[in-house]
Amino acid sequence: MNETALDLQLLEKLKPELTSFCYRMLGSIDDADDAVQETYIRVWQNWNSFRQESSHKTWIYRIASNLCLDKLRQAERRTLPVDLSDPAVSIVEPRETLPDSSWIWIAPDFGENPEDVLIRKDTLQLCFIALLQTLPPRQRAVLILKDVFDWSSKQIAEALGMSPAAVNSALQRARETMNRTKLRSDELSRMDDEPDRELLSRYVEAFEQFDIDALVALFHEEGCLSMPPFAMWVQGKDDLFKFFSLTRWHCEGSRFLPVTVNGGYPAYAQYVPSPEEASVLIPWGIHVIEIRDKKIRHAQNFINAKLFSRFGLPDQIHR
Repeated sequence: MNETALDLQLLEKLKPELTSFCYRMLGSIDDADDAVQETYIRVWQNWNSFRQESSHKTWIYRIASNLCLDKLRQAERRTLPVDLSDPAVSIVEPRETLPDSSWIWIAPDFGENPEDVLIRKDTLQLCFIALLQTLPPRQRAVLILKDVFDWSSKQIAEALGMSPAAVNSALQRARETMNRTKLRSDELSRMDDEPDRELLSRYVEAFEQFDIDALVALFHEEGCLSMPPFAMWVQGKDDLFKFFSLTRWHCEGSRFLPVTVNGGYPAYAQYVPSPEEASVLIPWGIHVIEIRDKKIRHAQNFINAKLFSRFGLPDQIHR
């Protein structure tokens, strides 16, 4: 195998790590995939002009970082519904949606080294991704490369075209902002160490039977439900009961398939009855359940049928 083939093999090995970097930067797995694909194109086009002034890995990250920074210069900050507004005052069927580009979206597993995933699992939590989005893009890149990927200041400086002193200054400001910023999603996401599998099973059972009393009983008194791309979200058992009652017509007859998101956290893909064929269920949303003290603190239903194929889920199931 020649040297170029070996180097391209290295590039392929970097793909999971590179995708997870771009996801943390951009808050969207679709945007991360696009950035990695464009990185590959630029690497391929410029391979022969690589000057050996840094490692191939640092050079590749420089390309990926610049692509992410370019995307972020033209983008609004992505967020989660609970960080965008207060809970709904009037409980009605949700109508108002914001573009997909407004929201942070869940991500599938990246296929990284299991030991690395375990160490960095908390940096894939949705609340951490939301906090990252509050940082200026270059500070965000510095913090991810240092605190998530454990790069040296020298490596980061080479990748981002900065001096080591500028890297250290940006890192200090980024850490201060992360420590100072208070997001509702961060508070809601302070979960028990391990997911309560029994409670998750009860949630699936109650939802599939659409037993509203049983479903609401699983929540804290001030438990929440959010549903991007809908801006509206609901808090409190009384309002949850009203909301589930209003949406019974849509959700009754749903079925769930288990899936893992954002570093291996258990979640459930919801399929709803097709309006066209009674025996068929079609993709609706992926539920991420955040639990504290054996009660649901926050159920996030990411309503985006395009996510299903990215997670390797079927495009329909039968009753």
